Amino acid sequence: MERGLLWLPLLVAFFWLAWQGSQEFKKLEAYRIWAEQFERAKYDIYAVLAQKGNDITWGKPTTKGPIELETFSLLDVQEIRFLVNGNSVDIENPPQKGRKIELEFLFTADKSIRVPFTEVPLAAKWGKFLQGTLKNLQSGNSD
Repeated sequence: MERGLLWLPLLVAFFWLAWQGSQEFKKLEAYRIWAEQFERAKYDIYAVLAQKGNDITWGKPTTKGPIELETFSLLDVQEIRFLVNGNSVDIENPPQKGRKIELEFLFTADKSIRVPFTEVPLAAKWGKFLQGTLKNLQSGNSD
């Protein structure tokens, strides 16, 4: 009987891990269906981000699909900054690690949107792409 009681926490941990895996799979499937409408999209545990034309949409992943979705136009963005641990870093030479990784979209001095990421390389890749797209839009608008 004592051995059975010793194994009980392990059994509970196993079922909890299996349930967590099931929930993550449901989130991924809901994201996959949502992302089909966009040209480019990313998923991680903190946020979903997608681009279609000049519009950027982001929100939080759930098992029923992304929630708290916000859409904005790159035409309204003045600058895109790459933040690691709250500090702006060079996107060409990103740090290896960071606790809080974000792309910040600045609209005006007092309005910005921060999209969280789990990995520095993924955030840097998206940041480079979106900064290039923003530069092309700004140079096209100034002509």
